[in-house]
Amino acid sequence: MKNSTRHFLLFFSIFIVIIMGSCSTGIHDATMDEFAPDDGMSDSPPQSPFSIVTLGYSEEIPETFHSLISLPDGWKISEKFAESDLNLVAAQSGQPSTAQWIFALVAPFNTLQDEVQSSELINFWLGKSDEEFPANTILVSSSAYNSLAAQWGAPSTHIKTLASEDILSQAWLEDGNWAIIPFEELQPKWKVITVDGQNPVEKGFSPDSYPLSISYTLACSREIEQSQCSALSQQFSSDNPNLTNRDPEKMTTVLLTGVTALVRGTALLMERNSMTYPAEKIIPILQDADILHISNEIPFAEKCPFPFPRSKELVFCSRPQYMELLDVIGTDVVELSGDHFKDWGPDAMYYTLQIYNDRDLPYYGGGKDLDDARKPLTLENNGNRIAFIGCNAKPLGYSSASASTPGAVHCNFEWMTKEISRLKKEGYITIATFQHLEYYAYEAKPELKLDFHNVANAGADIVSGSQAHQPHAIEFYNNAFLHYGLGNLFFDQYYEGEAVRDAFLDRHVIYDGRHISTQLLTIKAVDLAQVRLMTTDERNQLLTTIFKASGWTK
Repeated sequence: MKNSTRHFLLFFSIFIVIIMGSCSTGIHDATMDEFAPDDGMSDSPPQSPFSIVTLGYSEEIPETFHSLISLPDGWKISEKFAESDLNLVAAQSGQPSTAQWIFALVAPFNTLQDEVQSSELINFWLGKSDEEFPANTILVSSSAYNSLAAQWGAPSTHIKTLASEDILSQAWLEDGNWAIIPFEELQPKWKVITVDGQNPVEKGFSPDSYPLSISYTLACSREIEQSQCSALSQQFSSDNPNLTNRDPEKMTTVLLTGVTALVRGTALLMERNSMTYPAEKIIPILQDADILHISNEIPFAEKCPFPFPRSKELVFCSRPQYMELLDVIGTDVVELSGDHFKDWGPDAMYYTLQIYNDRDLPYYGGGKDLDDARKPLTLENNGNRIAFIGCNAKPLGYSSASASTPGAVHCNFEWMTKEISRLKKEGYITIATFQHLEYYAYEAKPELKLDFHNVANAGADIVSGSQAHQPHAIEFYNNAFLHYGLGNLFFDQYYEGEAVRDAFLDRHVIYDGRHISTQLLTIKAVDLAQVRLMTTDERNQLLTTIFKASGWTK
Protein backbone atom coordinates (compact mmCIF):
# COMPACT_ATOMS: atom_id res chain seq x y z
CA MET A 1 0.00 0.00 0.00
CA LYS A 2 2.86 2.36 0.89
CA ASN A 3 4.67 1.43 -2.36
CA SER A 4 1.52 2.13 -4.37
CA THR A 5 1.15 5.50 -2.69
CA ARG A 6 4.81 6.33 -3.31
CA HIS A 7 4.52 5.45 -7.02
CA PHE A 8 1.36 7.54 -7.39
CA LEU A 9 2.97 10.62 -5.84
CA LEU A 10 6.05 10.23 -8.06
CA PHE A 11 4.05 10.07 -11.27
CA PHE A 12 1.80 12.94 -10.16
CA SER A 13 4.84 15.14 -9.49
CA ILE A 14 6.34 14.38 -12.91
CA PHE A 15 2.99 15.18 -14.56
CA ILE A 16 2.73 18.58 -12.81
CA VAL A 17 6.28 19.50 -13.86
CA ILE A 18 5.54 18.69 -17.49
CA ILE A 19 2.30 20.69 -17.51
CA MET A 20 3.88 23.73 -15.85
CA GLY A 21 6.79 23.64 -18.26
CA SER A 22 4.46 23.63 -21.23
CA CYS A 23 2.37 26.48 -19.86
CA SER A 24 5.44 28.48 -19.00
CA THR A 25 6.84 28.15 -22.53
CA GLY A 26 3.51 29.13 -24.13
CA ILE A 27 3.10 32.34 -22.08
CA HIS A 28 6.66 33.37 -22.74
CA ASP A 29 6.30 32.98 -26.51
CA ALA A 30 3.07 34.95 -26.64
CA THR A 31 4.46 37.71 -24.47
CA MET A 32 7.56 38.10 -26.62
CA ASP A 33 5.51 38.25 -29.81
CA GLU A 34 3.00 40.76 -28.53
CA PHE A 35 5.25 43.14 -26.66
CA ALA A 36 8.51 43.03 -28.64
CA PRO A 37 9.77 46.62 -29.07
CA ASP A 38 9.18 48.36 -32.43
CA ASP A 39 12.49 49.09 -34.14
CA GLY A 40 10.81 51.85 -36.20
CA MET A 41 11.98 50.28 -39.47
CA SER A 42 8.65 48.84 -40.60
CA ASP A 43 6.80 50.66 -43.40
CA SER A 44 3.65 48.58 -42.98
CA PRO A 45 0.44 50.52 -42.29
CA PRO A 46 -1.15 50.10 -38.88
CA GLN A 47 -3.10 46.86 -38.60
CA SER A 48 -6.65 46.48 -37.44
CA PRO A 49 -7.12 44.99 -33.97
CA PHE A 50 -10.17 43.12 -35.39
CA SER A 51 -10.36 40.31 -37.93
CA ILE A 52 -13.24 42.12 -39.69
CA VAL A 53 -14.11 45.80 -39.32
CA THR A 54 -17.51 47.11 -40.38
CA LEU A 55 -17.88 50.67 -41.69
CA GLY A 56 -21.18 52.51 -41.88
CA TYR A 57 -22.22 55.76 -43.57
CA SER A 58 -24.45 58.27 -41.88
CA GLU A 59 -27.29 59.68 -43.96
CA GLU A 60 -25.46 62.96 -44.59
CA ILE A 61 -22.64 61.28 -46.53
CA PRO A 62 -23.05 61.99 -50.30
CA GLU A 63 -23.38 58.87 -52.43
CA THR A 64 -20.47 59.95 -54.62
CA PHE A 65 -18.31 59.89 -51.48
CA HIS A 66 -18.74 56.11 -51.24
CA SER A 67 -17.07 55.39 -54.57
CA LEU A 68 -13.89 57.30 -53.60
CA ILE A 69 -13.21 55.30 -50.45
CA SER A 70 -10.61 52.52 -50.43
CA LEU A 71 -11.51 49.98 -47.76
CA PRO A 72 -8.50 48.68 -45.83
CA ASP A 73 -7.92 44.92 -45.85
CA GLY A 74 -10.34 43.18 -43.56
CA TRP A 75 -12.92 45.99 -43.72
CA LYS A 76 -16.40 45.80 -45.17
CA ILE A 77 -19.38 48.10 -45.53
CA SER A 78 -22.09 47.54 -42.95
CA GLU A 79 -25.69 47.52 -44.04
CA LYS A 80 -26.80 48.50 -40.54
CA PHE A 81 -25.47 51.86 -39.43
CA ALA A 82 -26.33 51.32 -35.76
CA GLU A 83 -24.38 48.05 -35.61
CA SER A 84 -21.17 49.20 -37.35
CA ASP A 85 -17.78 49.24 -35.66
CA LEU A 86 -17.11 52.68 -37.16
CA ASN A 87 -19.27 55.25 -38.93
CA LEU A 88 -18.48 58.20 -41.15
CA VAL A 89 -20.44 61.18 -39.85
CA ALA A 90 -20.43 64.96 -40.19
CA ALA A 91 -17.70 66.34 -37.94
CA GLN A 92 -18.60 68.70 -35.14
CA SER A 93 -16.43 71.64 -34.11
CA GLY A 94 -13.10 70.44 -32.73
CA GLN A 95 -13.36 66.91 -34.11
CA PRO A 96 -10.58 65.61 -36.40
CA SER A 97 -11.36 65.66 -40.12
CA THR A 98 -11.14 62.38 -42.02
CA ALA A 99 -12.47 63.87 -45.27
CA GLN A 100 -13.37 67.32 -46.59
CA TRP A 101 -16.30 67.65 -48.95
CA ILE A 102 -16.94 70.79 -50.99
CA PHE A 103 -20.47 71.84 -51.87
CA ALA A 104 -21.34 74.63 -54.30
CA LEU A 105 -24.11 77.19 -54.20
CA VAL A 106 -25.39 77.25 -57.77
CA ALA A 107 -28.05 78.91 -59.88
CA PRO A 108 -29.15 78.49 -63.50
CA PHE A 109 -26.50 79.87 -65.88
CA ASN A 110 -28.75 82.79 -66.89
CA THR A 111 -28.55 84.32 -63.40
CA LEU A 112 -27.26 87.85 -62.81
CA GLN A 113 -26.27 87.49 -59.15
CA ASP A 114 -22.57 86.71 -58.72
CA GLU A 115 -22.01 86.62 -54.95
CA VAL A 116 -23.70 86.33 -51.56
CA GLN A 117 -22.49 86.44 -47.98
CA SER A 118 -22.60 83.31 -45.84
CA SER A 119 -24.64 85.12 -43.18
CA GLU A 120 -27.34 85.83 -45.79
CA LEU A 121 -27.28 82.22 -47.00
CA ILE A 122 -27.47 80.69 -43.51
CA ASN A 123 -30.25 83.05 -42.44
CA PHE A 124 -32.19 82.10 -45.57
CA TRP A 125 -31.59 78.42 -44.76
CA LEU A 126 -32.94 78.92 -41.24
CA GLY A 127 -35.80 81.18 -42.32
CA LYS A 128 -34.49 84.06 -40.19
CA SER A 129 -33.63 86.55 -42.91
CA ASP A 130 -35.47 89.85 -43.00
CA GLU A 131 -33.56 90.88 -46.11
CA GLU A 132 -34.54 89.79 -49.60
CA PHE A 133 -32.39 86.85 -50.68
CA PRO A 134 -31.69 86.51 -54.44
CA ALA A 135 -33.32 83.05 -54.52
CA ASN A 136 -36.84 81.95 -53.62
CA THR A 137 -35.96 78.30 -53.04
CA ILE A 138 -32.81 76.26 -52.57
CA LEU A 139 -32.93 72.70 -53.89
CA VAL A 140 -30.77 70.00 -52.28
CA SER A 141 -30.37 66.25 -52.31
CA SER A 142 -31.16 64.36 -49.11
CA SER A 143 -27.47 63.89 -48.26
CA ALA A 144 -26.71 67.60 -48.78
CA TYR A 145 -29.77 68.44 -46.69
CA ASN A 146 -28.51 66.27 -43.82
CA SER A 147 -24.90 67.48 -44.04
CA LEU A 148 -25.84 71.14 -43.98
CA ALA A 149 -28.52 70.67 -41.33
CA ALA A 150 -25.84 69.11 -39.09
CA GLN A 151 -23.76 72.29 -39.54
CA TRP A 152 -26.38 75.05 -39.66
CA GLY A 153 -29.48 73.62 -38.02
CA ALA A 154 -32.88 72.50 -39.23
CA PRO A 155 -33.82 74.33 -42.45
CA SER A 156 -36.88 76.39 -43.24
CA THR A 157 -39.53 75.66 -45.83
CA HIS A 158 -37.41 77.53 -48.40
CA ILE A 159 -35.24 74.41 -48.65
CA LYS A 160 -36.60 71.59 -50.84
CA THR A 161 -35.16 68.10 -51.27
CA LEU A 162 -35.06 66.39 -54.67
CA ALA A 163 -33.25 63.48 -56.25
CA SER A 164 -29.83 64.68 -57.41
CA GLU A 165 -30.59 63.93 -61.05
CA ASP A 166 -33.72 66.14 -61.00
CA ILE A 167 -32.28 69.30 -59.42
CA LEU A 168 -30.84 70.97 -62.54
CA SER A 169 -33.96 70.58 -64.68
CA GLN A 170 -36.19 71.79 -61.86
CA ALA A 171 -34.01 74.84 -61.25
CA TRP A 172 -34.28 75.88 -64.90
CA LEU A 173 -38.06 75.42 -64.87
CA GLU A 174 -38.86 78.10 -62.29
CA ASP A 175 -37.33 81.52 -61.67
CA GLY A 176 -35.66 81.85 -58.30
CA ASN A 177 -34.71 78.20 -57.88
CA TRP A 178 -31.11 77.81 -56.74
CA ALA A 179 -29.39 74.72 -55.39
CA ILE A 180 -26.56 73.42 -53.22
CA ILE A 181 -24.82 70.45 -54.80
CA PRO A 182 -21.55 68.55 -54.27
CA PHE A 183 -18.63 69.91 -56.30
CA GLU A 184 -18.39 66.72 -58.37
CA GLU A 185 -21.94 67.26 -59.70
CA LEU A 186 -21.13 70.61 -61.34
CA GLN A 187 -21.85 71.08 -65.04
CA PRO A 188 -21.79 74.13 -67.34
CA LYS A 189 -25.54 74.87 -67.16
CA TRP A 190 -24.97 75.88 -63.53
CA LYS A 191 -23.56 79.24 -62.49
CA VAL A 192 -21.43 78.82 -59.37
CA ILE A 193 -22.16 81.60 -56.88
CA THR A 194 -19.29 83.07 -54.88
CA VAL A 195 -19.79 82.94 -51.07
CA ASP A 196 -17.74 85.21 -48.82
CA GLY A 197 -15.35 85.86 -51.70
CA GLN A 198 -14.69 82.13 -52.22
CA ASN A 199 -15.64 80.19 -55.34
CA PRO A 200 -14.70 76.50 -55.70
CA VAL A 201 -14.19 76.72 -59.49
CA GLU A 202 -11.52 79.40 -59.10
CA LYS A 203 -7.82 78.75 -58.59
CA GLY A 204 -7.42 80.90 -55.47
CA PHE A 205 -10.10 78.96 -53.61
CA SER A 206 -9.45 78.34 -49.89
CA PRO A 207 -11.53 75.40 -48.54
CA ASP A 208 -10.90 76.35 -44.93
CA SER A 209 -12.45 79.81 -45.49
CA TYR A 210 -15.49 78.48 -47.31
CA PRO A 211 -18.77 77.95 -45.41
CA LEU A 212 -19.86 75.14 -47.76
CA SER A 213 -16.83 73.02 -46.93
CA ILE A 214 -18.06 70.10 -44.81
CA SER A 215 -15.74 67.86 -42.81
CA TYR A 216 -16.51 64.23 -42.03
CA THR A 217 -14.95 62.14 -39.28
CA LEU A 218 -14.81 58.51 -38.12
CA ALA A 219 -16.88 57.74 -35.04
CA CYS A 220 -16.29 54.43 -33.26
CA SER A 221 -18.95 52.39 -31.51
CA ARG A 222 -19.05 52.42 -27.73
CA GLU A 223 -17.73 48.85 -27.60
CA ILE A 224 -14.37 49.92 -29.08
CA GLU A 225 -11.72 51.24 -26.72
CA GLN A 226 -10.11 54.61 -27.47
CA SER A 227 -6.72 53.09 -28.33
CA GLN A 228 -8.36 50.67 -30.75
CA CYS A 229 -10.43 53.48 -32.26
CA SER A 230 -7.28 55.52 -32.88
CA ALA A 231 -5.58 52.55 -34.54
CA LEU A 232 -8.56 51.97 -36.84
CA SER A 233 -8.79 55.66 -37.74
CA GLN A 234 -5.09 55.70 -38.57
CA GLN A 235 -5.46 52.61 -40.73
CA PHE A 236 -8.38 54.18 -42.63
CA SER A 237 -6.49 57.44 -43.17
CA SER A 238 -3.42 55.57 -44.42
CA ASP A 239 -5.54 53.99 -47.14
CA ASN A 240 -7.45 57.24 -47.86
CA PRO A 241 -5.08 60.23 -47.72
CA ASN A 242 -6.45 63.61 -48.82
CA LEU A 243 -9.99 62.31 -49.13
CA THR A 244 -11.87 65.11 -50.90
CA ASN A 245 -14.05 65.73 -53.93
CA ARG A 246 -12.04 68.79 -55.02
CA ASP A 247 -8.37 68.25 -55.78
CA PRO A 248 -6.72 71.39 -57.24
CA GLU A 249 -4.19 69.16 -58.99
CA LYS A 250 -7.02 67.94 -61.24
CA MET A 251 -8.24 71.39 -62.34
CA THR A 252 -7.41 73.40 -65.47
CA THR A 253 -8.71 76.84 -66.42
CA VAL A 254 -8.88 77.81 -70.09
CA LEU A 255 -9.52 81.47 -70.94
CA LEU A 256 -10.95 82.06 -74.42
CA THR A 257 -10.85 85.57 -75.87
CA GLY A 258 -12.18 87.38 -78.93
CA VAL A 259 -10.53 89.60 -81.54
CA THR A 260 -6.96 90.79 -81.08
CA ALA A 261 -5.66 93.16 -83.78
CA LEU A 262 -2.65 95.25 -82.76
CA VAL A 263 -3.07 97.87 -85.48
CA ARG A 264 -4.25 101.46 -86.10
CA GLY A 265 -5.38 103.24 -82.94
CA THR A 266 -4.56 100.31 -80.66
CA ALA A 267 -1.00 100.20 -81.97
CA LEU A 268 -0.65 103.99 -81.78
CA LEU A 269 -1.54 104.04 -78.06
CA MET A 270 0.91 101.19 -77.49
CA GLU A 271 3.60 103.31 -79.12
CA ARG A 272 2.68 106.36 -77.01
CA ASN A 273 2.18 104.63 -73.65
CA SER A 274 3.75 101.17 -73.47
CA MET A 275 3.62 97.84 -75.22
CA THR A 276 1.47 96.45 -72.39
CA TYR A 277 -0.92 99.42 -72.18
CA PRO A 278 -3.99 97.63 -73.65
CA ALA A 279 -3.95 94.95 -70.92
CA GLU A 280 -2.73 96.88 -67.88
CA LYS A 281 -6.09 96.76 -66.07
CA ILE A 282 -6.68 93.02 -66.63
CA ILE A 283 -3.18 91.50 -66.68
CA PRO A 284 -3.69 89.41 -63.49
CA ILE A 285 -6.87 87.86 -64.94
CA LEU A 286 -5.11 86.89 -68.16
CA GLN A 287 -2.01 85.59 -66.40
CA ASP A 288 -4.09 83.53 -63.96
CA ALA A 289 -5.33 81.17 -66.67
CA ASP A 290 -3.61 77.83 -67.02
CA ILE A 291 -4.20 78.12 -70.77
CA LEU A 292 -4.71 81.59 -72.27
CA HIS A 293 -6.06 81.61 -75.83
CA ILE A 294 -5.43 84.66 -78.04
CA SER A 295 -6.89 85.00 -81.52
CA ASN A 296 -4.26 87.24 -83.08
CA GLU A 297 -5.53 88.10 -86.54
CA ILE A 298 -2.61 90.23 -87.68
CA PRO A 299 0.80 89.12 -89.01
CA PHE A 300 4.03 90.60 -87.70
CA ALA A 301 6.20 92.22 -90.39
CA GLU A 302 9.81 93.35 -90.08
CA LYS A 303 9.12 96.50 -92.12
CA CYS A 304 5.64 97.24 -90.79
CA PRO A 305 5.23 101.05 -90.79
CA PHE A 306 4.42 103.23 -87.81
CA PRO A 307 0.65 102.98 -87.16
CA PHE A 308 -1.90 105.49 -88.37
CA PRO A 309 -4.84 105.88 -85.96
CA ARG A 310 -7.77 105.67 -88.41
CA SER A 311 -6.45 104.40 -91.70
CA LYS A 312 -9.31 103.34 -94.00
CA GLU A 313 -7.15 100.67 -95.60
CA LEU A 314 -7.95 97.20 -94.24
CA VAL A 315 -4.56 95.65 -94.97
CA PHE A 316 -2.85 95.26 -91.61
CA CYS A 317 0.46 94.38 -90.03
CA SER A 318 1.93 94.60 -86.51
CA ARG A 319 5.42 95.75 -85.63
CA PRO A 320 7.54 92.96 -84.06
CA GLN A 321 7.89 94.78 -80.72
CA TYR A 322 4.13 94.43 -80.17
CA MET A 323 4.78 90.77 -79.36
CA GLU A 324 5.78 91.99 -75.90
CA LEU A 325 2.10 92.41 -75.06
CA LEU A 326 1.33 88.77 -75.87
CA ASP A 327 4.37 87.67 -73.87
CA VAL A 328 3.50 89.65 -70.74
CA ILE A 329 -0.13 88.54 -70.55
CA GLY A 330 1.00 84.90 -70.63
CA THR A 331 -0.32 83.74 -74.00
CA ASP A 332 -0.33 79.94 -74.22
CA VAL A 333 -2.21 79.32 -77.48
CA VAL A 334 -2.53 81.46 -80.63
CA GLU A 335 -5.39 81.07 -83.07
CA LEU A 336 -4.50 81.94 -86.68
CA SER A 337 -7.86 81.53 -88.43
CA GLY A 338 -8.30 85.31 -88.89
CA ASP A 339 -9.02 87.08 -92.17
CA HIS A 340 -5.98 89.35 -92.01
CA PHE A 341 -3.23 86.80 -91.42
CA LYS A 342 -2.43 86.89 -95.16
CA ASP A 343 -2.50 90.72 -95.50
CA TRP A 344 1.26 91.18 -95.87
CA GLY A 345 1.91 88.09 -97.93
CA PRO A 346 3.80 84.81 -97.36
CA ASP A 347 7.01 86.37 -96.03
CA ALA A 348 5.18 88.08 -93.15
CA MET A 349 3.27 84.88 -92.34
CA TYR A 350 6.50 82.83 -92.24
CA TYR A 351 8.09 85.56 -90.11
CA THR A 352 5.14 85.48 -87.70
CA LEU A 353 5.28 81.71 -87.39
CA GLN A 354 9.01 81.95 -86.65
CA ILE A 355 8.30 84.43 -83.82
CA TYR A 356 5.86 81.94 -82.29
CA ASN A 357 8.17 78.97 -82.81
CA ASP A 358 11.10 80.80 -81.21
CA ARG A 359 8.95 81.11 -78.08
CA ASP A 360 7.62 77.55 -78.24
CA LEU A 361 4.20 79.18 -78.51
CA PRO A 362 1.78 76.73 -80.17
CA TYR A 363 -0.76 77.82 -82.78
CA TYR A 364 -3.65 76.32 -84.72
CA GLY A 365 -6.22 77.35 -87.34
CA GLY A 366 -3.43 78.48 -89.67
CA GLY A 367 0.14 77.53 -90.47
CA LYS A 368 2.95 77.18 -92.96
CA ASP A 369 0.83 75.01 -95.28
CA LEU A 370 -2.49 73.16 -95.36
CA ASP A 371 -1.32 70.20 -93.27
CA ASP A 372 0.17 72.48 -90.62
CA ALA A 373 -2.93 74.71 -90.55
CA ARG A 374 -5.34 71.79 -90.17
CA LYS A 375 -3.41 70.14 -87.37
CA PRO A 376 -5.28 70.20 -84.05
CA LEU A 377 -3.36 71.59 -81.11
CA THR A 378 -3.24 69.16 -78.18
CA LEU A 379 -2.14 70.01 -74.64
CA GLU A 380 -2.13 68.36 -71.24
CA ASN A 381 -2.45 70.21 -67.94
CA ASN A 382 -3.04 68.73 -64.47
CA GLY A 383 -3.98 65.43 -66.05
CA ASN A 384 -6.55 67.03 -68.38
CA ARG A 385 -6.19 66.49 -72.13
CA ILE A 386 -7.35 69.53 -74.09
CA ALA A 387 -7.48 69.99 -77.86
CA PHE A 388 -8.02 73.11 -79.98
CA ILE A 389 -9.21 73.00 -83.58
CA GLY A 390 -10.30 75.94 -85.71
CA CYS A 391 -10.89 77.29 -89.19
CA ASN A 392 -12.12 80.26 -91.25
CA ALA A 393 -15.78 79.73 -92.21
CA LYS A 394 -16.09 82.74 -94.51
CA PRO A 395 -16.20 82.38 -98.30
CA LEU A 396 -12.97 81.34 -100.03
CA GLY A 397 -10.50 84.19 -100.34
CA TYR A 398 -10.17 84.99 -96.65
CA SER A 399 -7.99 81.95 -96.00
CA SER A 400 -4.89 81.09 -97.99
CA ALA A 401 -3.42 77.87 -96.57
CA SER A 402 -2.72 75.33 -99.32
CA ALA A 403 -0.34 72.48 -99.99
CA SER A 404 2.42 74.99 -100.72
CA THR A 405 1.37 78.32 -99.16
CA PRO A 406 0.87 79.57 -95.58
CA GLY A 407 -2.25 81.12 -94.14
CA ALA A 408 -5.49 80.52 -92.27
CA VAL A 409 -7.27 77.27 -93.06
CA HIS A 410 -10.67 77.24 -94.74
CA CYS A 411 -13.36 75.16 -93.00
CA ASN A 412 -13.80 71.67 -94.38
CA PHE A 413 -16.45 70.11 -92.18
CA GLU A 414 -15.88 66.55 -93.30
CA TRP A 415 -12.29 66.84 -92.10
CA MET A 416 -13.17 68.85 -89.01
CA THR A 417 -15.91 66.56 -87.70
CA LYS A 418 -13.74 63.47 -88.22
CA GLU A 419 -10.91 65.08 -86.27
CA ILE A 420 -13.20 66.11 -83.43
CA SER A 421 -14.65 62.61 -83.23
CA ARG A 422 -11.13 61.15 -83.10
CA LEU A 423 -10.01 63.59 -80.40
CA LYS A 424 -13.04 62.78 -78.25
CA LYS A 425 -12.34 59.06 -78.51
CA GLU A 426 -8.79 59.77 -77.33
CA GLY A 427 -10.11 61.52 -74.23
CA TYR A 428 -9.63 65.18 -75.17
CA ILE A 429 -11.86 68.03 -74.04
CA THR A 430 -12.25 69.54 -77.50
CA ILE A 431 -12.53 73.28 -78.14
CA ALA A 432 -13.58 74.32 -81.65
CA THR A 433 -13.23 77.97 -82.65
CA PHE A 434 -14.38 79.82 -85.76
CA GLN A 435 -13.47 82.92 -87.68
CA HIS A 436 -17.00 83.30 -89.01
CA LEU A 437 -19.29 85.89 -90.57
CA GLU A 438 -19.12 89.31 -88.93
CA TYR A 439 -22.29 91.19 -88.08
CA TYR A 440 -23.47 93.72 -85.51
CA ALA A 441 -26.34 92.16 -83.56
CA TYR A 442 -26.59 90.16 -80.36
CA GLU A 443 -28.60 87.22 -81.70
CA ALA A 444 -26.96 84.19 -83.32
CA LYS A 445 -27.39 84.12 -87.10
CA PRO A 446 -28.66 80.89 -88.77
CA GLU A 447 -25.42 80.50 -90.74
CA LEU A 448 -23.43 80.41 -87.50
CA LYS A 449 -25.88 78.08 -85.78
CA LEU A 450 -25.59 75.52 -88.58
CA ASP A 451 -21.80 75.30 -88.31
CA PHE A 452 -21.65 75.52 -84.53
CA HIS A 453 -24.21 72.71 -84.21
CA ASN A 454 -22.31 70.65 -86.74
CA VAL A 455 -19.11 70.52 -84.68
CA ALA A 456 -21.07 70.11 -81.43
CA ASN A 457 -22.76 67.06 -82.92
CA ALA A 458 -19.30 65.69 -83.75
CA GLY A 459 -18.41 65.88 -80.04
CA ALA A 460 -16.91 69.33 -79.42
CA ASP A 461 -17.32 70.33 -75.78
CA ILE A 462 -16.89 74.08 -76.32
CA VAL A 463 -17.54 76.04 -79.54
CA SER A 464 -16.51 79.69 -79.67
CA GLY A 465 -16.69 82.50 -82.22
CA SER A 466 -13.43 84.44 -82.48
CA GLN A 467 -14.56 86.78 -85.25
CA ALA A 468 -17.18 88.94 -83.52
CA HIS A 469 -16.54 92.63 -82.87
CA GLN A 470 -19.42 92.69 -80.39
CA PRO A 471 -20.82 90.01 -78.07
CA HIS A 472 -23.28 87.44 -79.40
CA ALA A 473 -25.69 84.95 -77.87
CA ILE A 474 -24.87 81.77 -75.93
CA GLU A 475 -26.43 78.32 -76.29
CA PHE A 476 -26.28 74.92 -74.64
CA TYR A 477 -26.60 72.34 -77.39
CA ASN A 478 -26.02 68.58 -77.34
CA ASN A 479 -24.04 68.79 -74.06
CA ALA A 480 -21.79 71.50 -75.53
CA PHE A 481 -21.31 75.16 -74.58
CA LEU A 482 -21.67 77.44 -77.61
CA HIS A 483 -20.76 81.14 -77.56
CA TYR A 484 -21.35 82.68 -80.97
CA GLY A 485 -19.07 85.66 -80.43
CA LEU A 486 -17.09 87.16 -77.56
CA GLY A 487 -16.32 90.65 -78.90
CA ASN A 488 -13.01 92.49 -79.14
CA LEU A 489 -10.16 91.95 -76.73
CA PHE A 490 -7.67 94.45 -78.20
CA PHE A 491 -8.96 96.39 -81.23
CA ASP A 492 -9.62 100.06 -81.90
CA GLN A 493 -13.38 100.18 -82.59
CA TYR A 494 -14.13 102.35 -79.56
CA TYR A 495 -15.83 105.10 -81.61
CA GLU A 496 -18.00 102.70 -83.63
CA GLY A 497 -20.77 102.31 -81.04
CA GLU A 498 -21.45 101.12 -77.52
CA ALA A 499 -21.87 97.46 -78.46
CA VAL A 500 -18.30 97.12 -79.76
CA ARG A 501 -16.89 98.47 -76.48
CA ASP A 502 -18.25 95.41 -74.63
CA ALA A 503 -16.77 91.94 -74.67
CA PHE A 504 -16.47 88.64 -72.84
CA LEU A 505 -13.58 86.61 -71.55
CA ASP A 506 -14.88 83.04 -71.18
CA ARG A 507 -13.16 81.15 -68.37
CA HIS A 508 -13.79 77.44 -68.86
CA VAL A 509 -13.05 75.08 -65.97
CA ILE A 510 -11.93 71.52 -66.72
CA TYR A 511 -11.81 69.07 -63.83
CA ASP A 512 -10.67 65.45 -63.95
CA GLY A 513 -11.25 65.20 -67.70
CA ARG A 514 -14.64 66.94 -67.69
CA HIS A 515 -15.87 70.46 -68.55
CA ILE A 516 -17.66 71.45 -65.34
CA SER A 517 -18.15 75.21 -65.45
CA THR A 518 -17.90 78.41 -67.48
CA GLN A 519 -17.52 81.85 -65.93
CA LEU A 520 -18.41 84.88 -68.03
CA LEU A 521 -15.95 87.69 -67.32
CA THR A 522 -17.08 91.01 -68.80
CA ILE A 523 -14.80 93.79 -70.05
CA LYS A 524 -15.26 97.26 -71.56
CA ALA A 525 -12.97 99.37 -73.73
CA VAL A 526 -11.96 102.70 -72.22
CA ASP A 527 -10.27 104.05 -75.37
CA LEU A 528 -8.88 102.77 -78.67
CA ALA A 529 -6.64 100.23 -76.94
CA GLN A 530 -7.27 99.59 -73.26
CA VAL A 531 -9.97 97.48 -71.60
CA ARG A 532 -11.10 97.11 -67.98
CA LEU A 533 -13.53 94.97 -66.01
CA MET A 534 -17.12 96.19 -66.10
CA THR A 535 -18.89 97.72 -63.14
CA THR A 536 -21.76 95.72 -61.65
CA ASP A 537 -24.37 97.81 -63.44
CA GLU A 538 -22.56 97.56 -66.78
CA ARG A 539 -22.17 93.82 -66.34
CA ASN A 540 -25.82 93.24 -65.45
CA GLN A 541 -26.93 95.27 -68.45
CA LEU A 542 -24.79 93.24 -70.84
CA LEU A 543 -25.75 89.89 -69.31
CA THR A 544 -29.45 90.79 -69.46
CA THR A 545 -29.09 91.65 -73.15
CA ILE A 546 -27.15 88.49 -73.98
CA PHE A 547 -29.48 86.18 -72.01
CA LYS A 548 -32.46 87.66 -73.83
CA ALA A 549 -30.72 87.20 -77.21
CA SER A 550 -30.00 83.61 -76.18
CA GLY A 551 -33.71 82.90 -75.76
CA TRP A 552 -33.57 82.62 -71.98
CA THR A 553 -36.10 84.38 -69.83
CA LYS A 554 -35.51 85.53 -66.27
